[in-house]
Amino acid sequence: MNKRFALITGACSGLGKAFAQQCAKRGFNLIHLDIPGSATSSIATHIIFKYKVEAHVFEFDLTDTCEAQHQFNIISEEFPVSFIINNAGIGGTSSITETPVERIEQIISLNIKSTAMLTRIFVPHLLKQADSYILNVSSMAAFTPIAYKNVYPASKAFISSFSLGLRQELSGTNVSVSVLYPGSIMTNFSVTKRIMSLGTLGRMGLLSTDEIAAIAIKKTFSKKGIIIPGIMNRINYLLMSLLPVEFKLRIISREIKKETRVMPSF
Repeated sequence: MNKRFALITGACSGLGKAFAQQCAKRGFNLIHLDIPGSATSSIATHIIFKYKVEAHVFEFDLTDTCEAQHQFNIISEEFPVSFIINNAGIGGTSSITETPVERIEQIISLNIKSTAMLTRIFVPHLLKQADSYILNVSSMAAFTPIAYKNVYPASKAFISSFSLGLRQELSGTNVSVSVLYPGSIMTNFSVTKRIMSLGTLGRMGLLSTDEIAAIAIKKTFSKKGIIIPGIMNRINYLLMSLLPVEFKLRIISREIKKETRVMPSF
């Protein structure tokens, strides 16, 4: 009987949904984590029917530290998880004076705190499996500060540093850690509208969620540490590594400011 389980946060839509489908194709049973009231249950039912795997749903607020820790402990004791995908995250575009303090706290709690806490709780259990994997979703935004986003790229830079440090710490064990740096993703209408408002620069490196998920899963199981999907994103990464911080900050921030003219997004 197949008892491999993959745990995916933010699994009800976008990249998380694509991750779930890719894992199910590979025979993994699934544990879907998402917020209450999401469409996670219907997606899980579809996956069970299509791929003939188990799919369990846990709906709770990942930013609620006490509840999250409680649920993580339950899941880690009940299921032999061998693959974790820390996908859940939020961002937004607005000037710092227009960004609610609550939004800043939410970004930090979801993007940083819940990822680190989930990973900490599950690593001892991953070490007990034959081969285990962690895939943390960062962003191309991690490679430079960005005005009008500010907290989001900083949070993704944390994910990058945290993941690569953890990869080194767990080298020589059965746990392989990978970090994914996707570019812009058109996950819904409002996000698509903002991306399209940025013109050519904003659309560079665009890939579908299915394409990104397929690349990420394949390279994770190949035990690749740094995953940058798409040739344009890899070219952008090389260019960014060569440009002075002040120059790339000014150029990218000028383009991102256009998003605020469409609609500030929190």
